[in-house]
Amino acid sequence: MSTALVTGATAGIGLSFAHQLAERGHDVVLVARDRARLENVSDELQAKYGVATEILVADLSDRADTGKVAERLADAARPVDLLVNNAGYSLRKRFLDNEVSQEEAVFDVLCRAVLVLSHAGARAMRERGHGAIVNVSSVAGFITSGSYSAEKSFVTVFTESLAGELAGTGVTAMALCPGFTHTEFHQRAGVTMSGVPGFMWLDARRLVHDCLEDVAKGKVVSVPGAQYKAIVAGLRFLPRALVRSRARTVHRPKQRRDAR
Repeated sequence: MSTALVTGATAGIGLSFAHQLAERGHDVVLVARDRARLENVSDELQAKYGVATEILVADLSDRADTGKVAERLADAARPVDLLVNNAGYSLRKRFLDNEVSQEEAVFDVLCRAVLVLSHAGARAMRERGHGAIVNVSSVAGFITSGSYSAEKSFVTVFTESLAGELAGTGVTAMALCPGFTHTEFHQRAGVTMSGVPGFMWLDARRLVHDCLEDVAKGKVVSVPGAQYKAIVAGLRFLPRALVRSRARTVHRPKQRRDAR
C-alpha cells in the first residue's frame, strides 16, 4: 500500500486524481482550502474504495499553509510515494488590469507552491529511492496568454529540470499539460465556455487515467488528447511572433478558481 498526496483535491482534475488513486488502492492525503468539502471527499473515498484518507486544510497562497503541506511531505514516518501538485486558478482580467496582490497570490499557488512542495517531496523520495511527482501544468504554457501562460511555462520547464536532476534516483517527475477539460467546476462557477468547440474538450477521468499510465512509463511531459498533442507539436515550429499574435485572440473565460 502506498500513499499519494493531491492538492486541489476536491474539484475537477484533482478530484479525479483522488478517486482514481484510491480506486487503485493508494491511501490519499487530500489538500484543499474547504474543510467541509475535504471531509465529504474523504468519507466518499473511504466508503467506496476502503482506503485510508487524511485531510490537510491549506490555502497555498499562504506561505505558512504551504509550509504545513511541505512538512507532511517531508515526514519520514508517514512517507508519500506520489505527489500531485494540481491546485490552481486563473484571473479573468489582463495582467495590468489586476491588482498586483492578486497576481502575487496566483503566482504563489501556481509556481511557488509547486516549487516548495516538489522540493520537500523529491528530497524525501530521493532518500527512500522511489517515488513520483506530477505537476499539473497546461497547454497554455506553450503560448503567450498572460501571466497564467508564463506561470504554467515555469511549471513545465521546472519539472523537466527536476526530472533531469532525479535521473537514476528511482524518483520521477512529470509535467501534465492538459487543454480544456470537462469538470463540474465550470457549471458551479457559472463560467461560460460556449466559445470552445466540442472537439477541444477532454474528459477528466480519461485524462487522469492516461496521466498515470505515462507516470508508469517514466514520461517527463504528458500532453493528453490527440488534438493537443498536435497543437503542441505545431507550436514548436511556428515563429514566436505568430504565436504571440494568435494568443491575443485566445478565448478567455470568466474568472475560475479551483480548490487550493
